[in-house]
Amino acid sequence: MNNILIINGPNLNLLGEREQSQYGSITFDELKKICLEKSKDLGLKTEFFQSNIEGEIVTIIQEARKKYNGIIINAAGFTHTSVSIRDALAIYKKPIIELH
Repeated sequence: MNNILIINGPNLNLLGEREQSQYGSITFDELKKICLEKSKDLGLKTEFFQSNIEGEIVTIIQEARKKYNGIIINAAGFTHTSVSIRDALAIYKKPIIELH
C-alpha cells in the first residue's frame, strides 16, 4: 500500500473561519475527512500534518523520506519564502505535489 503524507502550512488549520469569500466554508477537519475518505477509496494510506512553524515542516519532510511514498504539500505562506522547505523537498527524491 502506498503511504502518502499531506502537509499543510500556516493558518490552514483555520480554514472555514478565515476569509470565507476567498477560501470557502469547509473547515480544515472537514477537508481532512474528505481527503482521507478519497484516499481509502484509492487504496492509499494517508496521514495529515499541519504546522504554523517552518522548522516543524522541514523536519516532517526529512522524516518522510523513510516513511512515505509521496507528499502533497500546501506550504501556504511559506510557499514563496521558505528556502528551507524547498531544500527539504529537493532532498526527498520521491513524488511531490505542491499546491497553494
